[in-house]
Amino acid sequence: MLVRKIGIDLGTANVLAFIPGKGIVSNEPSVVAISLLENKVLAIGNEAKEMLGRTPDTIVASRPMRDGVIADYKITEAMLKYFINKVSGRFRLIRPEVMVSIPAGVTSTERRAVIDATIRAGAKMAYVVKEPILAAIGAGIPINNAAGNMIIDIGGGTSEVAVVSLGGVVSAHSARVGGNRIDQAIADYIKRKYSLSIGDRTAEDVKIKIGSALPQVKEDYMDVRGRDLTGGLPRTVHISSNEVTEAIQDELREVINAIKKVLQETPPELAADIMDKGMVLSGGGALLRNLDQLITKTIGVPCYVADDALYCVIKGIGIALENLDMYKRTMMLSK
Repeated sequence: MLVRKIGIDLGTANVLAFIPGKGIVSNEPSVVAISLLENKVLAIGNEAKEMLGRTPDTIVASRPMRDGVIADYKITEAMLKYFINKVSGRFRLIRPEVMVSIPAGVTSTERRAVIDATIRAGAKMAYVVKEPILAAIGAGIPINNAAGNMIIDIGGGTSEVAVVSLGGVVSAHSARVGGNRIDQAIADYIKRKYSLSIGDRTAEDVKIKIGSALPQVKEDYMDVRGRDLTGGLPRTVHISSNEVTEAIQDELREVINAIKKVLQETPPELAADIMDKGMVLSGGGALLRNLDQLITKTIGVPCYVADDALYCVIKGIGIALENLDMYKRTMMLSK
């Protein structure tokens, strides 16, 4: 297979791969299962996620990306190699150019780690681009105009808030709070209130099915199964959407504070543009019910959820790859 360019959205929760002309060709969890006895990778992606919370002592299923950055270099490299091989084939005539998304708040060391891991995983050239720029491109925001646009990208590990103008980031803040922290808050709340221990996957299920950023007049309910902490036996509790809202308030407040911080650092002319156009929400976290209403109510500026919010970053990578020469000046090129 002749694949010259590959785009990778290296997320804390999921890794998505894009090939120009074909679109999104892979979407799998960023989970790697490792055998401790042999110190080798057993499974990556969907297969590894099935093992989360279900492995014996000799196998560890973990996420090598934490808060949007590489927490385990070697495992991330193995994961990148897996996805590059999966979409371009193990036996290839040419090494592809690979573009990878990174959070706006990464350090130069973290950025270099992503480039090195991508090159070692089989790329001829690696480009790293800030997530807010890619999310803005994917959301259909004209980033090259001399006007201010605010993008709020809430992923699994980080919430990226940025004001974009003339193809670059004017002001940005990366809050280390995202879908995973929200899941953890739900699990902690259920543990505190009901003495019931639940896993990450159950907490995520609760968030998706009945989670809401604002209290609802007509509540939704859900049965949650877990392990009773007093007796140690399985038990089921009945929880409401307003309880979930209460559980995640601190995490939502962190996202709101990040938005306020960026607005405070934004030049007045660009702030006026944002007041007119509103803010755009993208990422998996944008799908939390009523989050746009909570932000509008708290900040006093209209907030809208982008079309196809979950795939804004990977769509942005696709557009940037197809117009690589045009977007090169806003990207860092590896040597």
